Amino acid sequence: MEDTVEIKTEAGHNWDLRSDTMTKPTAGMLSAMVNAPLGDSVFGEDPTVNKLERRAAELCGKDAALFCVSSTMCNQLAIRCHLLNPPQSLICHLRSHVYEYESGGASMHSQAMMIPVTPANSVNLTAADVQKHLILDNFMGIKAPTGLIALENTFHGTIMPLEDMEDIAALAREHEIPVHIDGSRLWNASVATGISLAEYSRNADSVNLCLSKGMGCPVGAVLVGSTKFINKARHMCKAFGGGWHQAGILAAAGLFAIDHIWPTMKESHALTRRLADELVAMGFDLIAPADTNMILLAEHKQNEDGGSSASEKLHVQLTDALKAKGVIVGAVYQGCLRLVLHHQIDAQCVNIVIATAKRIMHS
Repeated sequence: MEDTVEIKTEAGHNWDLRSDTMTKPTAGMLSAMVNAPLGDSVFGEDPTVNKLERRAAELCGKDAALFCVSSTMCNQLAIRCHLLNPPQSLICHLRSHVYEYESGGASMHSQAMMIPVTPANSVNLTAADVQKHLILDNFMGIKAPTGLIALENTFHGTIMPLEDMEDIAALAREHEIPVHIDGSRLWNASVATGISLAEYSRNADSVNLCLSKGMGCPVGAVLVGSTKFINKARHMCKAFGGGWHQAGILAAAGLFAIDHIWPTMKESHALTRRLADELVAMGFDLIAPADTNMILLAEHKQNEDGGSSASEKLHVQLTDALKAKGVIVGAVYQGCLRLVLHHQIDAQCVNIVIATAKRIMHS
């Protein structure tokens, strides 16, 4: 009979709005980790890892899954396993994570030419955007044919419409090009829309699901796809140095999150919407729709005549004032101030942000 270990989390609030990676494991999650049955996952013998992989595959309607250390690893494994015949290229959003924040991994690991695309609608890629950038042959050996289309949902907290994903998937199938979804926050999109992970995943050959973002786990992500694809990814993962042994202690956090943290996203989204609406009413401008758990505040306020009045110090003032009240906000992020809510951000924290912002705007 397994011992039950009582673990206490750090006292006080966790009002850190820099990212949804800033969560701390709950007492329940830590207890599940400590009490997880373990084995050697490299030999396929860790029952908790195997259970998490089966659960993720079932949720996405795929045949198999691979538990990895991070979303970056999942994305890079997917790119490497889809692009087997370099020189090839991949199409992605200009501001996508795989293009901007993965250390040039696609070029380093997969010899891939990345084709970043600016969406015509300024938010998410459409089939028309992708169509314009497809490279369907090597043109007498001078080009790198499109070997992969990489989508991201959510993108900076904004949901990519299912219809656009379906249109892109249809275009990709027409030309026998695989599609990968960086679904680090697909959990949020599913909760916000009521669309299942499986329905989203039908539009892709592989999907990455992060566990250390809004799901509250200390580490981990899961890559899902066909059995053949995951077998190749498992091989590459070992080559990348990603073969871990008694990893069930971490996989247990993922299983706990699916059952206990994922359902709380609805409340986080509601708080985000309330905070976004209040900030807009004060005169702040949003760079993108606050569909889920992120708010991106523009660096400038707009005048009534459409001009832009300098307000570079506004975000710094807000950041400093919130820090004094125990609320952590990151520095300006890509020309905006990003606020990210998660399951450990409560109504009291949101009230403090609103009151502080009002005081600064009216001072």
